[in-house]
Amino acid sequence: MKLSNLTATIRLSLLACTTLTAGISSIAHAETETTASNNVERIEVTGTRIKRAAMTGASPVTSLTAEDIEIAGITRVEDLLNNMPAVFADQTSGTANGATGTATVDLRNLGPSRTLVLVNGRRLPSGSPAGLDGVGADVNQIPASLVERVDVLTGGSSATYGSDAVAGVVNFIMKDDFEGFEVDYQGSVYNHKNDHKDMQRALNAAGFDIPDSSVTDGDTHDISVIFGINSDNDKGNITGYMTWRDIDDIRQDSRDFSACAMDMERDRSKDNAGVRTCSGSSTIPTVRLTNFDTFDYTVSGRDLVDRNGKVYNYGPLNYFQRPDKRKTFGLLGHYNLTDKHTFYAELNYMDNRTVAQIAPSGSFFNDELSIKCDNPLLSDSQRETLCGPNGHAVDGAVTAFVGKRNVEGGPRQDDLRHTSTRFVLGMRGEINDNWTYDAFFNYGNVSYEQTYLNDLSKRKISKALQATRDDQGNIVCQSVVDGSDPDCVPWNIFDLDNITQDQIDYLTIPLFARGDTRSKQINGYVTGDLTDYGVIVPGTSTGVGIVLGLEHRKESIKFNPDYNFITNDGAGQGGPRKPVSGEFDVNEFFTELNIPLVEDTSFADYITLELAYRYSDYSTDKQTDTYKAAFDVRINDDLGLRTSYQRAVRAGNIQDLFRPSSLELVNWDDPCGGANPTYTLEQCLRTGLAAERYGSDGLLNPAGQYNSVQAGNPDLRPEKSDTYSFGILYSPEFLDGLDIAIDYFDITIKDAIQPFPVSYIVEQCAVNNSAEFCDLINRGSTGSLWVGEDAVTSTDTNIGSVETSGIDFDASYRYSLPEDMGLLRFSLVGTWMEKFDTQNSPGGIVDECAGKWDKNVCENPVPDMRYNFKTTWVTPWDINITATYRYVSEVEEFYRPTAEELADPSKLPVLVPLTARDYVDIAATWNATENLSFRAGVNNVFDNTPPLVPDGPSGIANGNTYPGFHDILGRYIFAGFTFRM
Repeated sequence: MKLSNLTATIRLSLLACTTLTAGISSIAHAETETTASNNVERIEVTGTRIKRAAMTGASPVTSLTAEDIEIAGITRVEDLLNNMPAVFADQTSGTANGATGTATVDLRNLGPSRTLVLVNGRRLPSGSPAGLDGVGADVNQIPASLVERVDVLTGGSSATYGSDAVAGVVNFIMKDDFEGFEVDYQGSVYNHKNDHKDMQRALNAAGFDIPDSSVTDGDTHDISVIFGINSDNDKGNITGYMTWRDIDDIRQDSRDFSACAMDMERDRSKDNAGVRTCSGSSTIPTVRLTNFDTFDYTVSGRDLVDRNGKVYNYGPLNYFQRPDKRKTFGLLGHYNLTDKHTFYAELNYMDNRTVAQIAPSGSFFNDELSIKCDNPLLSDSQRETLCGPNGHAVDGAVTAFVGKRNVEGGPRQDDLRHTSTRFVLGMRGEINDNWTYDAFFNYGNVSYEQTYLNDLSKRKISKALQATRDDQGNIVCQSVVDGSDPDCVPWNIFDLDNITQDQIDYLTIPLFARGDTRSKQINGYVTGDLTDYGVIVPGTSTGVGIVLGLEHRKESIKFNPDYNFITNDGAGQGGPRKPVSGEFDVNEFFTELNIPLVEDTSFADYITLELAYRYSDYSTDKQTDTYKAAFDVRINDDLGLRTSYQRAVRAGNIQDLFRPSSLELVNWDDPCGGANPTYTLEQCLRTGLAAERYGSDGLLNPAGQYNSVQAGNPDLRPEKSDTYSFGILYSPEFLDGLDIAIDYFDITIKDAIQPFPVSYIVEQCAVNNSAEFCDLINRGSTGSLWVGEDAVTSTDTNIGSVETSGIDFDASYRYSLPEDMGLLRFSLVGTWMEKFDTQNSPGGIVDECAGKWDKNVCENPVPDMRYNFKTTWVTPWDINITATYRYVSEVEEFYRPTAEELADPSKLPVLVPLTARDYVDIAATWNATENLSFRAGVNNVFDNTPPLVPDGPSGIANGNTYPGFHDILGRYIFAGFTFRM
């Protein structure tokens, strides 16, 4: 955001708050006689804008309260949400390589872009302009201490809230009527005992260091201040907050199970089949010099020797928890201008800075180089190996690729900063006894700054490896002699003891990017009770409820990388990053109806029909219709039923529509490489591979990363989804305090926006001989798809479909203990995933991913069962003690066997399950006085380690596991206090 815009935003917000303050001050001198209403208070429930008498409705909503946040010891909102069974981890603090610096929410594993995040029922803007496919809302913007409750609605809600509510809605309801002053502090650490015997054996075998037997790290300090003032006659309130959070980093070498990149022998015929080993990258500190065919050398002393499979352990320096500094402040206010009209405003500001650290940069075989035989840096032995009678020289030079890890320069650090400003101005009130209104303007802006440090320049590497002698006999770069780069310093990769700081300084470059996302939303609607107009179903006494509304929304994005990013000069980058600038707007009409069909009959207390419709007209010449039909049935005091059908949409975001082509890294394995290629020679020839390269180890990237050229598509159609649900609500009269809700869901997404997976493109070419897909494969001179910029091209298109179904269950029970011993509260929340099927193209193979994980198809784990069981003892001594049991079921590795393997199962590879995990958390709170309370707890009491995955898995994986899906760092120990006055 430009400074002038920020200034204008702050001035406007301060003006609004000044108006509120003046109103509160003046109203203190006036007395207005009010009459208590006999009407039942109606509240707005997440999922509909029609207010109702209780937190009920046809859409299943799970709520988390401020107490849930307190006893969980949570300072990062994403940690709380990721423990919910219906929520799947996405960007978290445990993401290092590929981190966006944000924290996003993914309902039902359908992606964060298909989950709509709201604050007090209004949209939170996109979290960052830097994501490949756009980034969902960043919940770092939410101060946990100000949250009153979190409503999680699972199921499409586009008819009510608009685009993106495909998987559901997460609505943060904030405290907006606080009175007094409150300061809260919490400190926390992680504690872990390193006793993973298999990984310690692997570390010993590889000669790597084993971490200390016990570690305590990852210190977090979180301070929040909340203050509020009411007017003397309670006509207005201003609530303000300030928070500060500081989180220390944790590196992967602090845990034995993540201290090296784990691998495993998959061939069942081998003696070491299924044994964990340490692997890594073939870009090694001692240099890899190869043509991926006839020679593969590394430097030993002043000699060149066979590399013999030597790899670099890139894991230890990666962050397992990113360091993070966050500041937030904000104001929320409302003022009753009259008894019927209320002005309200919100201002939220966040400054969040985090650093993602990964292994050092280097020369990653980026370009084929010519090493001259008269290079003065070569020793006699090295020159003989390369250029002697048994060497590889042609016309006095050797053509080779160079891999050299820059361990002398230290790890790469991606410094990510997000600054967000959001404000809301609105009016709500009563038009008359039957009609109410609500109108607001919602503005959100996220400014992004990225500084990437310790990368090497590909352009400078090429120059620094071309050494010669000048007229005085000094060893210099050829570019110094010819004057094209007088500052060049030769990189002495042939004598590792003589790599100096001035060589590193010359090669090292920073990369910078800036950008912002903006969202403007104008929304206005009226709600009506049509009882007095006679719009009543015969036999009922309650009339039809109605909502009529209009909305205008504008989304824009700017992303401006520097020259080094644009030209892909950073050796450690996946590919060039191009500028992005674009915007779209949408005009919408929406309506809802709440129709009581039956009231107080012998067969049902009530039956209500809920209908909703939204029409959207996009500036991209796309129009959509979304709608909803639902029944809410109460048979009697014990039993209720609910069922719904919803059509939801997701229009392509700015990145989907306008992202320029860029080279990205994808996790995969070339099926034409290695000793046992998956595809036949004939099939691999179709992909552009030369016959002599078939089965070459050089086709396989030891890190499992391959190049893919990806781009947006302005012709994308909006995705469409259909959600069906049916639920039973049971509160038996014979067991007072027991409430049970069981809901079945089925969500199908069509025209899913996604690029063709690289594996699918190669398969369609090799197996089906599709010329359309073969044209997308560009193998270079070596046949590789990971060296240089040789890649598979895949742009976004509407080709995918996803279907998921299952059962959510939610039960709670309250039991009063005898003899004034207090109260026991029990709750059980879980999800059984019956189906999660993906299809990459119409008529293509349907991959069944429920209960599966892998690195290519299903990717992130999809557990088929997750649940949390919580017990709280509310004692009569102002002490509450809570124990929580969390369960995550086993996840099998997805694998599509060949016909040969089906005929002979002994030829199947060793598959790796993510075994089930049980976690126990305990916490206690103590209200020491009316003004002072304490809390403390331990999550993952038994220090369970996460299940491990080999082969460099894809997606959000880090440290041989999946952060966010499991507790990866050990015990989480926290303590805090709250002081109120």
